[in-house]
Amino acid sequence: MGILNVTPDSFSDGGRFDDVGRAVERALAMAAAGADIIDIGGESTRPGFKPVGVDDELARVIPVIGALRARSDVAISVDTMKPAVARAAVAAGASLWNDVSALSHAPDSLETAAELGCPVILMHSQPGAGAQTMVDDVVAYLHQRMEVAIAAGVAIDNIWLDPGIGFAKGGPSQSFALVRHLDRIVALGRPVLLGASRKRFISAADPAAVDPCDRLAGSIALALAGARAGAAGLRVHDVRETRQALLVAAAVHG
Repeated sequence: MGILNVTPDSFSDGGRFDDVGRAVERALAMAAAGADIIDIGGESTRPGFKPVGVDDELARVIPVIGALRARSDVAISVDTMKPAVARAAVAAGASLWNDVSALSHAPDSLETAAELGCPVILMHSQPGAGAQTMVDDVVAYLHQRMEVAIAAGVAIDNIWLDPGIGFAKGGPSQSFALVRHLDRIVALGRPVLLGASRKRFISAADPAAVDPCDRLAGSIALALAGARAGAAGLRVHDVRETRQALLVAAAVHG
C-alpha cells in the first residue's frame, strides 16, 4: 500500500502532493514500482494535527481519486474518519476505506461501512492502553471493534485490522512491542495492515534518524519483521525499496 498524502501538514511529505497533477503522478509512480493499493488521505493524523472540515477534505481527495481512476485501474483506498468522505471516495473510484478511528468517529460510521460493502481497515488509535497490558489491550480493542462492525452489517470478509503503530501508544517501546507481537493480531483471523513507515519511533533505535526521510532502512526492517509475522499488507512511503527487500527476503527464505 503506497501512501499518498494530499495534505499540507503530513509528517513526512506534507505539501509535496497537494496538487492534483503531482498527486496523480506520484500515485502512478508508486503503482509502477509495485504498489497494489494507493492510500489517499486528505487529513493529517500526525501528533497534534488540526482537524479538517468535510468540505475541505472532499476538495483535497475526490479530484485526485477521480483523476487517478481515469488513468489507472490500481486499487484506491481512502484514508479518512469521515463517512461522508468515504461515501464520496467510493463513488469516485475508491474501493477500500482506511479508518484510523475503527468506525468510531461518527454516529453513522458503522452504518456507512455496511452500506458501502467495501473492505474497511479498523485501526487502534485509542489512548489508555496500559504499559504492561498494551498488547493485550490492542488485541482486545480490535476484536471488540470487529464484532461491533459485524453486528452492524459489515461482512467479516471485508474487515482488515491495524495495530496503529505510533497512535496513542506510550512511547517507542510499545510500538516496537506491537511489531514483535504482531502474530497475536494476525491470530484474530483477519488480514492485518502494518503502517510503520518513516515513523518517529524509529529514531529511538537510531537517534541520528531525526528527519523522516532518514528512516528508510528502519522502515524496511519493520516491514520485513511485519511480513514474517504474517502481515497481509504494508503501508509504506518507499514502495520500490520495500518491495525489493521483500522479494530478496522471500528468495533467501524460500
